[in-house]
Amino acid sequence: MVYGITGNPTKESLWDPLAELLGRLLADGLDFWIHKPIADGLVERDLLDKDLCEEHAVSNIAEAGDLVLSFGGDGTLLRTAHLTGPNDTPLLGVNIGRLGFLADIEIEQIHDALDALEAGDYRVEERLVLEAQLESHSAFDTEWALNEFVLDRSGAAGLIQIEVAVNDTHLNTYWADGLIMGTPTGSTAYSLSTGGPIIAPGVEAVILTPIAPHTLTVRPIVLPADATIRCQVLQNDQPYVLAADGRSTMFDEHGLELTVERAAHTVNLVKLPGQHFFHTLRSKLMWGVRRSDDSNDLKTPLSPS
Repeated sequence: MVYGITGNPTKESLWDPLAELLGRLLADGLDFWIHKPIADGLVERDLLDKDLCEEHAVSNIAEAGDLVLSFGGDGTLLRTAHLTGPNDTPLLGVNIGRLGFLADIEIEQIHDALDALEAGDYRVEERLVLEAQLESHSAFDTEWALNEFVLDRSGAAGLIQIEVAVNDTHLNTYWADGLIMGTPTGSTAYSLSTGGPIIAPGVEAVILTPIAPHTLTVRPIVLPADATIRCQVLQNDQPYVLAADGRSTMFDEHGLELTVERAAHTVNLVKLPGQHFFHTLRSKLMWGVRRSDDSNDLKTPLSPS
């Protein structure tokens, strides 16, 4: 197997473990390519020989191997997905961030993970992706998102008005700070923090989650994955933002029709033995954790992973 390696160069905790991993790859005779910004950072820190950097560095990580290792947090893995996609290259997220729902291999586990990869002891999960088209606008012709699209007020005071139709049937006109159109993968991201439901990755669904709606009875709704969602931000004299996986574009034109539907491609995430979505939920959200009666320690009941 040929490995592509990328990550978040702003995290100082990246460099030493990565240099150690590269030493093992070289010692084991395993093929790899390093995304050039990461290779340059290794050279700057005297962790990688300059000639070796030139031999293994690559500008386009999308063409850098059979599997891409992404070192960072969930945001880094999202950026890696957009750098490599749309294609079917499997991605393995190595967490050196905080929560790590997508990047769910901890940096300390990387050598065990490499053993499993070399043994072929892993599976690949195909994650649903959304695609958006914004009519007649050069700044945003076609885009896709693994987590979510967000229509959001630009920071100015006041709500925005978003008219939404599903499969050409009017659903609602939202008065809110914004609206999230998310995937099951994105259900543990922005949507979760605004009260949206957690959806298991294998569920074929799209979530509409309003952000701070003016009417409290307006709740998140789960739609079929093949639904076609059409949105318009109605005139209210303030700009608004359309974000795809956190990458934002500002608009001041109202009435533009945004269409969101399932994309033709998926993003493929590598999962190793013992990894399960429910285990990740329990670990990252601290489900089942209780405070001990006789200490300040938090304890978790024993349970199978």
